[in-house]
Amino acid sequence: MKYFLIAGERSGDLHGSFLINYLKKLDPEAEIVGWGGDYMKKAGGTILKHYRELAIMGFWEVIKNLRTLARLQKECKNSILEFNPDAVVFIDYPGFNLRIAAFTRAKGFTNFYYISPKVWAWNQKRAYKLKRLIDRLFCILPFEVEFFKKYGFEVSYVGNPLKEAIRSYDFDEQFLGAWAGKKVIAVLPGSRAQEVANVVEMLKQIVPAKPDFHFLVAAVDNLPDSAYEALKHSGGNVELVYNKTYEILKLAEAAIVTSGTATLEAALLKAPQVVIYRTSGISYALAKRLIKVPFISLVNLIANKEVVRELIQDEMSPDNVLKELNAIVSDSSGYRKAMLQGYDLVDSIIGDQNAPEQAAREMVSFLKQKKA
Repeated sequence: MKYFLIAGERSGDLHGSFLINYLKKLDPEAEIVGWGGDYMKKAGGTILKHYRELAIMGFWEVIKNLRTLARLQKECKNSILEFNPDAVVFIDYPGFNLRIAAFTRAKGFTNFYYISPKVWAWNQKRAYKLKRLIDRLFCILPFEVEFFKKYGFEVSYVGNPLKEAIRSYDFDEQFLGAWAGKKVIAVLPGSRAQEVANVVEMLKQIVPAKPDFHFLVAAVDNLPDSAYEALKHSGGNVELVYNKTYEILKLAEAAIVTSGTATLEAALLKAPQVVIYRTSGISYALAKRLIKVPFISLVNLIANKEVVRELIQDEMSPDNVLKELNAIVSDSSGYRKAMLQGYDLVDSIIGDQNAPEQAAREMVSFLKQKKA
């Protein structure tokens, strides 16, 4: 069967690659084409457009790039029509994917959504839109099942794909050995230029304040080296590390993590963290009016309580981040211990299902029944 996958960012590309592996295993004749990145390409997918061309974040930023997005949507629609897949598989990235899903629904394609859009966070009535457009929705957060039930939409909880990503990861033991015994603070600034620019600017003040620690920054190769240029002048205790995010989290006494999938990765790898996030003033003002949940990090959302501190917008200051790092590292009041106990709770709530395998199995079964 033929599958067209769409992932619009780095994490979606990673999860899409695991999904491709299992689709090929369960459907040996599978043809897989789509929009994604290097992970999906390595897994055997034919990538027509790299996600780096889709990385536009924030309400105001989207408005400024409407013409570009319209062009990309048209190009994507044409690619789908040309390939004529048995199913279109959307992976997160809802702003773009839901527009394409409306098109593919109108054209009669089967629509799967792997990693549900976070409609529970804002504009919750979009759940009705998902119910109308999507044949099967595969959720990776346990609380999403009950949320969608309120809208009469039966969805599948397949587990969280990060469990499989970590289980199957081949840690670089040489790298771990080289840093063993050293005091490490991991920095995960994100994969988008705007996110990285905000974190790099902040680190210029934080790094010199903790000269006894090594700051290992998880750099991404979809951004130019110039994105990290300012860190070279922060001090001798900061180092860019490519393609070793899990290693630096495993080594870290503390971590500075931009809100997103990485917060849950840090929790599952037991790296005590402070979560940060800053966007443009206009985007933040709009988000503040719309967001319907009490937290932004996946860790806190899954636990349904504050496990990690979130420093958002103006609270994301060098002083506040330093204060949080010091509390984690010193652990004089059991702060670190309580956070790690919170991580154990999150881990147990998620469960041990193999998400990409379960999702692929249900996709293949659905299509076979449809063809029967």
